[in-house]
Amino acid sequence: MVSRRRLTRDAIVASICGFVVVLMVGASYAAVPFYNWFCRATGFNGTTQVATSAPSGAPLARKVTVRFDANVAPGLPWKFEPEQNEIEVKIGEVVTVFFSVTNQAARTTAGQAAYNVTPLTVGSYFQKINCFCFTEQTMAPGEKRDMPVVFYVDPALAADSENDGLNTITLSYTFYPVRDPSSKPLAASEPDKRKGNL
Repeated sequence: MVSRRRLTRDAIVASICGFVVVLMVGASYAAVPFYNWFCRATGFNGTTQVATSAPSGAPLARKVTVRFDANVAPGLPWKFEPEQNEIEVKIGEVVTVFFSVTNQAARTTAGQAAYNVTPLTVGSYFQKINCFCFTEQTMAPGEKRDMPVVFYVDPALAADSENDGLNTITLSYTFYPVRDPSSKPLAASEPDKRKGNL
C-alpha cells in the first residue's frame, strides 16, 4: 500500500517536472519574438516605431537635430554612408533622407540592416514610414544604390517632460551579411533550371 502511494507520488512529481521542462523549452523559443514585439511596441532599447502615414496637424515650432550613423559588420564588403551627417527637423515634420550603399565585391552579396535611435527613451517617438531596413538587400557586383528613409518625430514627444531638454537624436544603422539570401522567385515564363531535366 505504501509503495503504491509512493509510486503515484513519484509519477505526479515526474509529470510536473516534465511539464516544467516543456514549458521552459517553449519559453526559450518564444523569448526572441516576444522581445522583438515588445521593443517594437514600446520603443524599448531605442527601437523605432513603424508608421503607416504622416501625423495629422502642422509640425511644431520646436526643432531637433537628427544625426545619422552608418556601419557595416565584418564579412559584408559594402560601403555604406548617409548623404548628410545630420539635419535639423521640426517635430512632426515628415522628412526623407538618403543613404548610399555600394557593393565593393566582385560577387553578388546580401545584407540586412539593424537599427536603433539614441537616446534610448526616444524610440517610441521616432516614427519610420519607409525604410530600407524592412527588407533584405541584394546587391550585384559593384552596384551602387541610394536608399531612402522617410520618418518623423512624433509630436507627442513635446508633451513628455523627460525629453524637455532633448536637442539631438541619433539614428544608427548597421548592415549585417545575410548568409542564406532569399531566393528570387522565377518569372512565369522562365524555366526552372534548378529541377534539372526530367
